[in-house]
Amino acid sequence: MICRIWHGRTHASQADAYAAFLQQRAVADYRSVPGNLQVQILRREEGEVTHFLTVTHWESEAAIRAFAGEHLLQAKYYDEDRDFLLEFEPLVQHYSVV
Repeated sequence: MICRIWHGRTHASQADAYAAFLQQRAVADYRSVPGNLQVQILRREEGEVTHFLTVTHWESEAAIRAFAGEHLLQAKYYDEDRDFLLEFEPLVQHYSVV
């Protein structure tokens, strides 16, 4: 099993709206891909900035490719992310679950 972790930051004033967007758009997208085993959205407030992590579990690299494309570690963004995110981190992290 592979754990895929993405990190993003938004202004704290937009955090609730971004959390709702993630639940409606991103979580549904993750769950629609065969081989996705779990999706969690984590949130942490840090002054005027809110951090988000999407933590997903996948049964294989092939399942991740079906979601993210050929470049496994490249972050996947939605058009709406431009309305919220402070920057676009290019890569995600993958961990083997032991």
